[in-house]
Amino acid sequence: MKAKELAQKLGLNISVDGAPENEITTVYSCDLLSVVMGKAPAGCAWVTVMGNMNSVAVASLAEIGAIVLADGVKPDENAVKRAEENGINIYLSQKPVFDTALEIYKEIN
Repeated sequence: MKAKELAQKLGLNISVDGAPENEITTVYSCDLLSVVMGKAPAGCAWVTVMGNMNSVAVASLAEIGAIVLADGVKPDENAVKRAEENGINIYLSQKPVFDTALEIYKEIN
């Protein structure tokens, strides 16, 4: 499923629409950036509460399809700028991490 289509179906707010055509194939959730770099599958929707520039860098390196910030977290200004420059999607959910990840899982499976 395309990233923007997933965001629309789940009612996620779009903070940065950097690559709306990215194919989302799975979901991954973790807040430890070093673990995400080594274990997040390419093309995943990464559900996290880490809304900073380092998260955008990790998303770029790991070829993540979209960052989904849960629990009402919003990205900081530097993260938004870097995401726009690097074509990274950032979507926003008011729901907890687990609930957000479960909804994504159900939608793409």
